[in-house]
Amino acid sequence: MSARTLFVSTYAPVLENGRDLRTYTVVRALAQLGPVDMTYVSHTGQPVAPQFVEAEGVTLHEIVPSRGARRALMYASKLAQAMPNLVARSCSPEVLAVAERLARAPERGAVVAGDINAMVMLMSFARRTPVIFNTHNIESSYVPNDLRQRVQVRELALLERRVLRRASEAWMVSRRDMDEARRLAPGAALRYAPNVADVAGIAPEPPRGTPGDTIMMVADFTYFPNRSGLDWLVEQVLPAVWARRPDARLRLCGRGLDPARFAAVPQVEVQGFVERLGDAYAGAAVVAVPLTEGAGTPLKFVEALAYGVPIVATPVAARGLDAVSGAHFRLGADAAGFADELVDLLERGDAEMAARARALAEAEYSVEALARHLAPALGAARAA
Repeated sequence: MSARTLFVSTYAPVLENGRDLRTYTVVRALAQLGPVDMTYVSHTGQPVAPQFVEAEGVTLHEIVPSRGARRALMYASKLAQAMPNLVARSCSPEVLAVAERLARAPERGAVVAGDINAMVMLMSFARRTPVIFNTHNIESSYVPNDLRQRVQVRELALLERRVLRRASEAWMVSRRDMDEARRLAPGAALRYAPNVADVAGIAPEPPRGTPGDTIMMVADFTYFPNRSGLDWLVEQVLPAVWARRPDARLRLCGRGLDPARFAAVPQVEVQGFVERLGDAYAGAAVVAVPLTEGAGTPLKFVEALAYGVPIVATPVAARGLDAVSGAHFRLGADAAGFADELVDLLERGDAEMAARARALAEAEYSVEALARHLAPALGAARAA
């Protein structure tokens, strides 16, 4: 019988943001290597995304967390271990209990903590059984301007150092995060496991024969760096675009935006959460990734590579990726340069660059490519 990987997640698998997409693609990659048991906690009452339900080789296990004395006791114990309050509050004894029960299966292979909250809950368990930590990014590498947030980042850095040292190995989303993790926890076992998209399930957009007028930004706008990037795009970049292309439109896809914010700006369309992203990409002439701060690698950048729509990105958005400026995307190093690249792509397009971007996504940022990166980890877990 094949060894079964246990993937412990503390989030609801609803595919509404980048965190969910990271979870989904890692689980899909693991399932290509053998059967997977995935635990999850439904926080919102939303149904599980059908992509998780239909994923071949994946068995889902819902965990219902308690609200009583046992939860309070675990919260107090995590605070006593100097865990940040927000992380301690998310800890549930039921997650640990279910993980320990499933880990006892005779055919058990690797045990993977799917996020930092899961890793915190499995810290004591990891003393007895090797636990792999699947990171979403090195959060403490993000340096905010606000002093209070900087204190929180320092607390988070201490926590990340502890979990990186406790994990049997940690899966890092970018080579930049690999460097940050080495600095944070020298000697920690790290494996490159990049953010990817379900490239095989994405049909690339055909090359445009005529110029377009739609710039698209896809993001989870509940995440502050995405909101600040949008502010920079609208306030500093687009006025220069509209001066030359008054017909240009900005389409915003993703949760967390109030449409009323742009009610007085007819060139901006807020679509919100989109069930079928392919429909949104079909009408886009260019994708903007205007991040000016943040950690990790933007999953929506990787997704845009797969759709084969020309991309303009900032240096912050592109760092950590193997995408090359000029070959796979256009680089907008400042507001004026970003505007110039947007206008050029609106007017002329770049079908060859978009095709190279799609090829890069297939080779390096697909579920199949991620499975190749993870295969040695599962082999080591089976041999342990």
